[in-house]
Amino acid sequence: MPRLVLASASPRRAELLRSAGLEFSVEPVDCDERWIPGEHPVAYAERLARAKAELARAADAIILAADTTVWIAPDAPPLGKPSDRREAARALRALSAASPHRVTSAFAILDRRRPTAAIHVAHSTTEVWMRPLSERDLEAFLDTDEWRDKAGGYGIQGRAAAFVRRIAGSYTAVVGLPLAELLEALHGLEP
Repeated sequence: MPRLVLASASPRRAELLRSAGLEFSVEPVDCDERWIPGEHPVAYAERLARAKAELARAADAIILAADTTVWIAPDAPPLGKPSDRREAARALRALSAASPHRVTSAFAILDRRRPTAAIHVAHSTTEVWMRPLSERDLEAFLDTDEWRDKAGGYGIQGRAAAFVRRIAGSYTAVVGLPLAELLEALHGLEP
């Protein structure tokens, strides 16, 4: 496998790649993540994944970038990373009331080993059903600070797993990277 660069500071994405046995280096990028009003959440996630890959500076490597978007309706703004506890509470109340909400993880693979860098963008969308949250459950979860730096204010791999009744789709996409689809795309690259 040629040199792989993860253009993300996400510890969850790095852990998923390590669990798949991939060797990589981490080179995070700064990207404007503002949502464009009217933009479909899937298009938003794909646009950000592509932009992050294109911002990576590594040469002669395969760049991997990703974005995870949590959304309730295609015509409503996606739920980003909460800026404070109140915003996290609002997001979690909305998600537990929605039946279901969706999590889209998009990834972009930019092959910088070639003079004309080819880019591959794909996504996986998973439906997530949460149980209704009591104020006691919500406050106890918010006290853990696990809501920080997570789209929608939760990570399915943490304490919020107790809120999830079921999912339809990729578990790893909800964590932050659709691993099966990603590995298939990486294996499809020419040596």
